[in-house]
Amino acid sequence: MLASLFYWIIPFVFILGSAVVLHEFGHFIVAKLLGVRVETFSVGFGPRIFGRRWGTTDYRLSLFPLGGYVKLGGDDSNAPIEGATAQNIPAGERFDLRPRWQKFLVMVAGPTMNILTALAVVFFGALVAGVPVVPSSPVVTQVRAGGASESAGIRPGDRIVSFNGKENPSLERVYNDVKLSPEHPLPLTVERGGERVNLTLTPQKTVEEGERIGVIDFAPDYGALPVLVGGLKADYPAAQSGLQVGDRILTINGEQVRDDVSLIGLVQKYKNEEIKIAYERGGQRGEVSMRARMESDKAYLGVTPEIEVPYQSAGLATAARYAVSRNVEIIRMTGAAFSQIFRGQRSARESLSGPIGIARASATAATRLGWAGVFGMLGFLSLNLGVVNLLPIPVLDGGAIFLLLLESVLGWIGVRLSMTVRERIQQVGFVMLILLMGFVITNDLIKEGTNFFRRPSEKPSVTQPAK
Repeated sequence: MLASLFYWIIPFVFILGSAVVLHEFGHFIVAKLLGVRVETFSVGFGPRIFGRRWGTTDYRLSLFPLGGYVKLGGDDSNAPIEGATAQNIPAGERFDLRPRWQKFLVMVAGPTMNILTALAVVFFGALVAGVPVVPSSPVVTQVRAGGASESAGIRPGDRIVSFNGKENPSLERVYNDVKLSPEHPLPLTVERGGERVNLTLTPQKTVEEGERIGVIDFAPDYGALPVLVGGLKADYPAAQSGLQVGDRILTINGEQVRDDVSLIGLVQKYKNEEIKIAYERGGQRGEVSMRARMESDKAYLGVTPEIEVPYQSAGLATAARYAVSRNVEIIRMTGAAFSQIFRGQRSARESLSGPIGIARASATAATRLGWAGVFGMLGFLSLNLGVVNLLPIPVLDGGAIFLLLLESVLGWIGVRLSMTVRERIQQVGFVMLILLMGFVITNDLIKEGTNFFRRPSEKPSVTQPAK
């Protein structure tokens, strides 16, 4: 129990703490460079737990670790959260007396720092580990029997030339659109025998950590890829047989396992027979036998397979392009998910997570991928934190930037926002923030309860390939 709690807390504190500190450091360093006094640099909100004052700045850790703030001298726009400003600040160090362009630079610096962090994580990761080698035009090599792809008419040898409205889609784009669209029809066009064939794929769904996701059940032309045991369900045949996380699965009943799709297909093929799995662990080969567990006429071993996509070394330019493309794709996916929520195609309760959800995702990333997973999660969270903070919502940086732009426009016609109006806007934003925090925390608790009481047949046994 204590070890499990340790694996939840340490990655969560590191990832969320780093994202928050980097965000606030952006505000802090630009304010300092412009000569604006920083009264408080706080990680978290609410009452001060402990800290230290250096110069005119109080560096503190506050009670509620769901964000943070930098209190600027002369700025009372967020007084309900940050407290009132000191009264003895020289005019030359007051934020409220600075020109709008300086205020804009200070406000935009936090989200910018988060976005740069997300780019840097992927960039340096690509320099160290390389970039994945993926086919530019996905060609289908295998289709799972009885799956959604077979029902849609997808065949081995088809080249996907259009998917969900995107011409010449990358394989990552195809995977992500499928993941976002469980049980929703997706148009695609394949090239078959020199002709284009229009099809419609409706991905089957699975549930992963309380969220419904679409499952891709065809394999692209990677060639034979190592298939690893990424996770094991307790009380399922694979775990009981002695397989361990990290084992490389070689064959099932003597047939080569080429990828995660072929693994699933072979399990279904031999669902009524004894299944012998040959594996490799630490350079040594072994074999285990088991019988699949049948649930709704489907066979399950309780294995979460992960494939190892081949990587190639990358130079500065290649790493930079990859970092930009990866982060743009994450933003696109996030925007698509929110669009589905507003259109009623996706449940906000399933899609939005708070601190408990972040802790679970952080622990999963750290357990499965080690430091690569931790920094990957940091980049993902930083990017989302940076983008969300640019939204024109009061209390967020985007809200402050929007007010600056509004004041600039109103100034052209001789109108000025009073401090009372500004305070009312911030109060509305503060209430919205409190309600949102309450929703995501309650949502996290419901998800955890649902995960705990979910029947085994409702739990997922496969995930998308590791990247």
